[in-house]
Amino acid sequence: MRRAARRPARSAAVGIDRLVRNVETGRFERSLSALTAAGAVVTAAEIYFEHDKASFGNRWMWAPVILGPIGAVAGVAGFFSRTAAKTALPLAAATIVANGLQGVWLHARGIGQKPGGWRNLRYNLEMGPPLLAPLLVTLVGGMGLLAAVLRREK
Repeated sequence: MRRAARRPARSAAVGIDRLVRNVETGRFERSLSALTAAGAVVTAAEIYFEHDKASFGNRWMWAPVILGPIGAVAGVAGFFSRTAAKTALPLAAATIVANGLQGVWLHARGIGQKPGGWRNLRYNLEMGPPLLAPLLVTLVGGMGLLAAVLRREK
């Protein structure tokens, strides 16, 4: 009975050791592709709800909502296919990064257009569009770009 209880703990330790070894040697492509897919879905959903509150007042508000599922599909494809991880995933991820940087600019412009603009900074930062929120989607795209340059797990 004691041996059976020790095996799951030992196999978990071996699995963690293998994961750490893969990360140390740059073999993290599949895992990071999957994390990119999951991050894209969660981020796109959150962006949808936040932009829906603003009634999608600017047509560019749809871009990160549309890019989320594209990033998710590319991430899943990268998990299953080395070719997709080196082609489709970096293309989708680079587009997501560019859109996130564009979002920072659009949010900064939105803060400037609020009454008082940048002179009323504290209030407009709190009540206007969240200035740094688009950088979260940029991080998801960055994970996809990083996955594309890593090696696949053994």
